[in-house]
Amino acid sequence: MLGFWHYVKQQSWLMLLPLLLLAAFGAKAVAAPSASFSATTSGTINNLNLTANIGIADADQGRVGNIYLGFRLQQIWLLNNGSGWVRYEGGPLPIYAAGPLTTRSIEVARNADLSSLVGGQLYVGYGLTEAELSAKSQYGLIYTVVADTTAPTVSATVIANGATSVPISASIGATLSEAMDPATLNAQTVKLSQGSTLVPGSVSYSGLSVVFLPTNPLSPNTSYTATITGGGNGAKDLAGNALLSDYSWSWTTAAAPSRLAPVLLGTAGNFAILAKTAISTVPTSVVTGDIAVSPAAATFITGFSLIADASNVFATSTQVVGGGRVYAANYAVPSPSNLTTAVLDMQTAYTDAAGRPTPDFLNLGSGNIGGLTLAPGLYKWGSTLTIPTDVVISGSANDVWIFQISGDLTMSAAKRITLAGGALAKNVFWQVAGQVTIGTTSHFEGIVLSQTAINLQTGATLNGRLLAQSMVALDSAVVTKPAP
Repeated sequence: MLGFWHYVKQQSWLMLLPLLLLAAFGAKAVAAPSASFSATTSGTINNLNLTANIGIADADQGRVGNIYLGFRLQQIWLLNNGSGWVRYEGGPLPIYAAGPLTTRSIEVARNADLSSLVGGQLYVGYGLTEAELSAKSQYGLIYTVVADTTAPTVSATVIANGATSVPISASIGATLSEAMDPATLNAQTVKLSQGSTLVPGSVSYSGLSVVFLPTNPLSPNTSYTATITGGGNGAKDLAGNALLSDYSWSWTTAAAPSRLAPVLLGTAGNFAILAKTAISTVPTSVVTGDIAVSPAAATFITGFSLIADASNVFATSTQVVGGGRVYAANYAVPSPSNLTTAVLDMQTAYTDAAGRPTPDFLNLGSGNIGGLTLAPGLYKWGSTLTIPTDVVISGSANDVWIFQISGDLTMSAAKRITLAGGALAKNVFWQVAGQVTIGTTSHFEGIVLSQTAINLQTGATLNGRLLAQSMVALDSAVVTKPAP
């Protein structure tokens, strides 16, 4: 018997109940001519929300009395004394709360798992005294814990069955009728197929929604079928009830989007690195192509051991190779005006890239594109973008990729972006509102248009251009301007 009491005390819903009850007796409701007791519930016993409704008789409204909460399992009673549940073995009933009596609703349980308490009964009552509670039968059974034997169902899908012209970036998800066992929603029970070929991807589950995320973007003008497996080896609810049978829905993706026009860099495209406030390297780096700062002066180019040309129009550095030169706003004419134009062109290119409408892919991977192969198109994220594992950019030499990123762009250490199928770095544009960080020894491809700072960590390499509206910092990095 004592063992049972110890077991029940461990049930989270019983221990948390006093913290969930509303102050005093809860929120006010309308008075009743006679006492009434009921419960309002939602969810299943594995994920239950329960509110107790206490209707105080008109004659008792405002009188000082007591509220009682009791739970019975088999022959054992537990009463709530306002601080927790105690086993009742005789004597005065523990009082949950005392004060002026007013019709109230009390939140008793929130997202509670009662599956181990099948058969338990919840009572609520009130009385000016315990004797009156009994004499007037001012109490009621408001809820009995009954085993869940109802099979879950699929209540909705994000993409309608039979839909056509579906964007290739559309979310592939479904809503279940009740909370599910997350362990039963995985790549074996939630699948996407193109004909008889399974599409690789990952599965996530939250609340009542399950989502399938393809490893690679879907193909245009192609039919797909999603399936949630039912039966003994399929998706199950928290009580172990399985989806009765497989649930499938199919759709056809839209035709391929029109090819994007590249972002025009203007004279900013003359530089491998262009920044407004500073360019630094600690220790030495290697840059193939011109570098420049404006409106900052040459003193804000640090770590390059600049050698001024006799004309004072530019400088050179042993770290700037391939015929590359170093320019700054305080060098001789025509450098100041040329750099002013280049910075304006850089800002115009950033605005162009940021303003391209109607993305083909919105929030792909929820801001994590590690492991993906990226088809040509316009991509947009309303958050930070991370690249924790290798990425492939695949397309032809005439295809264009524009990545719109409203937060930071962070690439982990020792990762790699690879171009495939003839894709060219000059046609890959990363528009980043926040900071850009390329991790240690990682390799990056494309034109980076950053509204703030760009940081290439130790040993990082880049085939492209770094165009920053603040500063660029290199740490033994290699930057190579892309092929024309």
